[in-house]
This record gives sequence, C-alpha cells and structure tokens, in this order.
Amino acid sequence: MKYDIRYRPAFAAIFVTLEPKEKITAEAGAMVSMDANITMTTEFSGGLFPALIRKFFGGESLFVNVFQNKTSRPLNLVLTQSVIGDIEALKLDGKSICLEAGAYIAHAGGAKMGVKWAGFASWFAGEGLFKLQFSGKGRVLFGGYGGITHKEINGEFIVDSSHLLGYDSNIKLNVGLSGGLLSSITSGEGFVTKLKGKGNILIQSRSVSGLVGFLRPKVR
Repeated sequence: MKYDIRYRPAFAAIFVTLEPKEKITAEAGAMVSMDANITMTTEFSGGLFPALIRKFFGGESLFVNVFQNKTSRPLNLVLTQSVIGDIEALKLDGKSICLEAGAYIAHAGGAKMGVKWAGFASWFAGEGLFKLQFSGKGRVLFGGYGGITHKEINGEFIVDSSHLLGYDSNIKLNVGLSGGLLSSITSGEGFVTKLKGKGNILIQSRSVSGLVGFLRPKVR
C-alpha cells in the first residue's frame, strides 16, 4: 500500500493508493473521497466484544470501515481526522502501541487492533477504562490536535492527560493530581498522566478539552 500525507501540519490528510487486492481499515467517518470502484464494508472493530468495550469504555466508534480494491488497477482513497492537526504513520515491526481515544485513523498490512485495560484511575480522569492497542507488523495511521511530538522516556515522565496521544504498550500508566488537592484545582492543571518505563510516547501540542473550556463561556 502506498500513501502520502499532505497538507501538514495543520490540515493533514492521507492520500492512499490501493493496489489490486489491497485493503485498509479506517475509523468510521474518516473517508473524505474514494474511487467509485473501491469496495467498502462495515464491521465491528476487532470483533463484537472488543468493539463494545471500545465503544462504551474507551470512547471510540463501534464500527470500522474496510476499503478494498477488487479491481485489476490501482485505486485512490483519501482519509482524514475530525480535528485540526498533524497525521503520522507508524510501522509496528512486531512492537505494540496504545492510542488514546480519538487518535486512531486507519491501519493496514498486518496490524492487529485490540484493547488494553487502562485502569480505574484513567476512567476517573475522563480517559476511559480501555485504550486501543495495535500490534503485528503493519502500519497504524493516527492523528493529533495540533503538532505531534515523539518522546523517548527512560524512567518517569509526566504529561497533561489531555495532551497524551499514545505510548508503547510496555510503559506503565497512572493518573493522578498534578500536585496537592488545592494547587491542582487552582493551577488549572487538574489530572496528569504519570508514565513509567522505557520506550516512546506521543504528545499532541493542543488539548481538545482545553479548547472546549476556552469556548464554553464565550458561546452562552
């Protein structure tokens, strides 16, 4: 599968070329346009039970769309995300990664979608009980609100919960207050995500919840 990410960094979109017999699975609603001969089918994301977990405990869509080229010539497909920001592709090569709700756009080439328990602390912070987990040897395409930073950690690292986009599955995640109870409330930081381990994490430069909080008093 060939793809080209254009209009970066603010309005990124994925231009996919599907060769004969190739297919790509995408989040519901991610399609912008496609050649008329591409076959699209809708299915539960990862199976019925994982899809229900993903929907009701992870804040994701219940369904995904599978786009397949059943013709004898290359066909084109364009995918994007709902927020303004950058998009990246990650080649798994046997590694496993977890994505926050809303980050996933598509996967292909042997990447397997599943869910991973995130804990009650994550749910209490509004981040869901489960995270999307991808493993295998394919590619995962994901996006963030704003720019995307890759950060290698070795030990402990703290990220504002609304800015964390993803992390290697071996990294342990915990959610807690940014400081004491009073300082956490008055500083505006609230809950933060505390990551521990060795690996790569993904951070988005903007916060959707921060934008909502900024706009709410202005639209009343």
